[in-house]
Order: sequence, then C-alpha cells, then structure tokens
Amino acid sequence: MDYRILSKRIEFPHPSSADEDGLLAIGGDLSPDRLIAAYKNGIFPWYSEGQPILWFSPDPRMVLYPKDFKRSKSLDRVLRSGRFEIRIDTNFESVIRACAATPRRNQDGTWITEDMIQAYIKLHRLGIAHCFEAYRANELVGGLYGLSLGAAFFGESMFHDNPDASKFAFAHLVAFALQNNFRFIDAQTPSDHLQSLGAEELDRKAFLLQLGQALESDSLIGPWNLLPQ
Repeated sequence: MDYRILSKRIEFPHPSSADEDGLLAIGGDLSPDRLIAAYKNGIFPWYSEGQPILWFSPDPRMVLYPKDFKRSKSLDRVLRSGRFEIRIDTNFESVIRACAATPRRNQDGTWITEDMIQAYIKLHRLGIAHCFEAYRANELVGGLYGLSLGAAFFGESMFHDNPDASKFAFAHLVAFALQNNFRFIDAQTPSDHLQSLGAEELDRKAFLLQLGQALESDSLIGPWNLLPQ
C-alpha cells in the first residue's frame, strides 16, 4: 500500500483509505492545529522514537458510552473507601510522563515520545487536553489523560502505582462525562479489559458518524477543575 506522505498543509486522506492495521498516513507534525484536525476526523498519532510520525484510524474502534459503564463491586468499594482523592487538570505533565514511563505488556518502549509529550502539553494549555489524577496521602499514584472535542473524550493513556488508582480515575472520568452529556469515550483499539468495563466495538463508518454528531456540541475548553463538580 502507498501511504499518504503528509505535507505542510493540514489535511488528511479519508480514514477509509487506512490499511488493515489502521495506518493511514506518515509525516507531518504534531502542531495543535494538525492534532485537532486529526481527532476531528477519527485519526490519531501512534509511533515510536526514531520513527516518522504515523497516523492511524483503526477499524473497528472501541468506544465506551458513559451510561454503559460497568462498575464492579470491588470498584464501588474503592470509591467508597476514601483511599484516593480525585483531582482534575492540576498536574497534566506529571500524568503524561508517568504514562510514558509505565511498562506495557508485549511492548518495547513507549509511543509517548518527548515530542508527543510536548505536543499534548500544548493542547492542555489550550484547554483541549485534560487529565484525571488519583492521589493518596497527597502523592500522585494514578491517572489518565486525553483530549476533548465537542461531546467526545478521546482517551490516550493511563497509569497506576497502586492497582486501583487508574480505575478510580477512570470512574471519575465516566462520571464527568455523564454529568456533561458526553456521547462517548473513545478508547481507540479493542481490548478485553475495556470490554469488561462496558466498552464496545464500532466499525469505522459508524464511529465517524457518531463522532460527527458529537462534534456538533460545544467543546468544554479550559481547565476542567474550574467547572462545577
């Protein structure tokens, strides 16, 4: 397959032209305008250090509708226990760097390169990328980050130093999504763990249709910790 090599113009081929692994295009940059354009079209960057920037639009796509979130009894106990404190958008750089440093099963190294870190920090400063942070005894022990456009949240990565901390942060993301009428949380690629939480697979065409509908809503721009909780 001949992959599209991106130029300085901020444009992408249609996601339907991606290969069977979801790879759509190569090159370009990680500027805020390009990243926003990518996510609005169901595309995201995913590559390793030393590679060119690779852009993906997988088929199928995994999404979680907030109302379908399956909260286990063990998670209920964690939420009631008071073991963790939730904070939102107070320590974005620490969260993304912790995600980058977390070893992944069957993965050598990380796709969250330093360029990616700096790019998403810029999006955070623009009020588009957000994080949910779990603290214990005032120490950051888990969290997740992603970005939000319209009524969609695009989950990127999570980490935990305590096994329950990332679940705690994710439960608060789902609660926030419900409170603010988000249509879905994009989990990108399918996994058994996400499916156990209530996520489901959508073919690309259905995902893009629902994404278009979500983008008709206003985006919650700015620090989410300043919003009513």
